[in-house]
Amino acid sequence: MKHEVAPKPLSLILFLTLTLLYSSWLAAAPSSALTLAQQDAGPSSQDVNKLVPGTLIKPSQVLHVDVELTLLNVVVTDPYNRLIMGLDPDNFRVFEDKVEQEIITFSSEDVPISIGVIFDCSGSMSNKFGKAREATVEFLKTANPEDEFFLVSFNERAELTSPFTNSVEDLQSRLLLTVPKGRTALLDSIYLGLSQMRGARHPKRALLILSDGGDNHSRYQESDIKRLVKEADTQLYAIGIFDPLRNRSQTIEELNGPSLLSEITEMTGGRVFAVENLNELPDVATKISLELRNQYVLGYRPSNKAHDGRWRKIKIKMHAPRGLPPLSVYSKTGYYSPTH
Repeated sequence: MKHEVAPKPLSLILFLTLTLLYSSWLAAAPSSALTLAQQDAGPSSQDVNKLVPGTLIKPSQVLHVDVELTLLNVVVTDPYNRLIMGLDPDNFRVFEDKVEQEIITFSSEDVPISIGVIFDCSGSMSNKFGKAREATVEFLKTANPEDEFFLVSFNERAELTSPFTNSVEDLQSRLLLTVPKGRTALLDSIYLGLSQMRGARHPKRALLILSDGGDNHSRYQESDIKRLVKEADTQLYAIGIFDPLRNRSQTIEELNGPSLLSEITEMTGGRVFAVENLNELPDVATKISLELRNQYVLGYRPSNKAHDGRWRKIKIKMHAPRGLPPLSVYSKTGYYSPTH
């Protein structure tokens, strides 16, 4: 038979003390573990856009990811196309499929961006090539130190000239090796750019297209690219280096070039900046860079909870502060709801 040995008084006191300490540790463990997990993980890809309404996020803040949160990058301009900053959440109203949504997060800070430059090297760019390269360099010069870039060049075929890099100098040197020749596979280059963007490190993503418009040699159709653009959470901007209409080629592709770029960019919340005077190119490139860094980010949880994969239309209405002229607002026109 096994005999139990009674603990000595000193041992009993030590045993009870340890038991109480262990119980206290267990009670505090869940919150401690959460804090450590947050510290180890660091800010997630969407944390930079989350905060309480009307309050800017602090760089040191760590917040939970909300997978049901829909985020909208929003640009506001006045009638002179100047950026309007300093607005409050109350100045915006968001509608999804005509149903107003509650804005629950709001920010307007400059965050790192993953950017793809889509550069037209087709033969029709020959007399515009130098200025187009200069504009690209000016765009890169205004980069946030944490930004990352890649370069897709295209003529009759699109190719990845440089994968993601933080080196502006590397992209500049690769641009110098490009030569204008051949036909124009614009749609193929956008497809390649969006495919490359899947490897981006930052949640905020944008493509900058420099082209004289038109497409006459792509394998992908316009409908393919529009569908892909809708699915990709990436803003598209374009510098359209268009010839005056009287000098423009009379092919359907060349005539439709400006409208094609407008449709594709506007559905993402971006837009086309049309340029006829080549000397304006560097300034326009700088303006686009500033616009990317001076945007509002609105967040809401859709009232429609269905995961049906359907297209949800988004519309933003402005309630401008008293004294301001009518304002224009740019944001993506919708998104596909998740399927699970």
